Amino acid sequence: MTEVLTEVLTPMDVAGRPARLRARLREAGLPALLVTRLPNVRYLTGFSGSAAMLLVTADDLLLVTDGRYQTQALEQLRAAGVDARVEIGLTSADQHRILAGALGPRGPLGLEAQGVTWAEQRTLAGVFADVELIPTESHVEELRCIKDAGEVARIRAACAIADAALAEMLPSLGDHPTERDFAVELEHSMRRGGASAMSFDPIVASGPNGAKPHARPSERAIGEGELVVIDFGCIVDGYCSDMTRTVSVGDPGPDGRRLWDLVAASQRAGRDAVRPGVACAAVDRASRHVIEEAGLGDAFVHGTGHGVGLEIHEAPRVARTAPGTLGVGTVVTVEPGVYLPGVGGVRIEDTVVVTEDGAEALTEFPKSLVVAPS
Repeated sequence: MTEVLTEVLTPMDVAGRPARLRARLREAGLPALLVTRLPNVRYLTGFSGSAAMLLVTADDLLLVTDGRYQTQALEQLRAAGVDARVEIGLTSADQHRILAGALGPRGPLGLEAQGVTWAEQRTLAGVFADVELIPTESHVEELRCIKDAGEVARIRAACAIADAALAEMLPSLGDHPTERDFAVELEHSMRRGGASAMSFDPIVASGPNGAKPHARPSERAIGEGELVVIDFGCIVDGYCSDMTRTVSVGDPGPDGRRLWDLVAASQRAGRDAVRPGVACAAVDRASRHVIEEAGLGDAFVHGTGHGVGLEIHEAPRVARTAPGTLGVGTVVTVEPGVYLPGVGGVRIEDTVVVTEDGAEALTEFPKSLVVAPS
């Protein structure tokens, strides 16, 4: 497989993100926020290291990390055009002292409730002893729901690599590899195509294993006429792709074809429902209705989709109880599935971006059932 990631990616507007966050904090009456979730730190600064905290106030942006990342942090913030200070603390205690000194007595200080453990909250309560700590939710995550053109370009590139990898590897199913061997070769193909990492460990589930939505690839050989669920994705410059195709080596028989046709119809209904202003729960209803009408509603055991970006699962959710609506630039998956214990399963998934007049699929690999046998 030749490398498919050859084009220069559209720049992202990282430098404009802290100002948009500050506007949200002003609306919430919150003078400062300590960002500890690493995907949020990367979103706001471009810094991709494995350890950092970001203090956001009305007039300051302070990134605190350790000595491993001194050069990297300065380089990445400069490349992103982010106006922020970088301070290095060799220990956690040093980093906490830097943050407390920068904040001073002003408060309250918001903490990311989804990113701070109970133990960390207790530590931070001692660090900021004279400041009221306020749990906050989703200030950065809600900004991340709407992708700019550069973010969409990175997700599109990751999807293209995954498309090409499956095209390369699918004929090898006719040799009846084990699930694990196929998953390993699929990952290698994506790496050769330019992926920096996998979005998640690939799922390759054949025959009865397909009834487990998140089955781990096993040493089971993929047999003739079996449904095979292949769920995988990769990362380009921090951004994920996600795609599922269900195929069969040879004809799976009338029951297998009917099950595949049902899920394909459900997936089309969900994709057709994706457009700006539509409730996330409405997309789920559109997909779920098709499967419920066929009497298999109980076999659709998960939500219809989720947001994709710096994380493989991020806001918004696309599920029957999901709040919120889709906006232009939102990237979500549409992935209904039917799972029959002891028999097998079918899931079909695309990553799509909401556009002004509907949605565009970023995963383009064709949907077809049968792979010719060897």
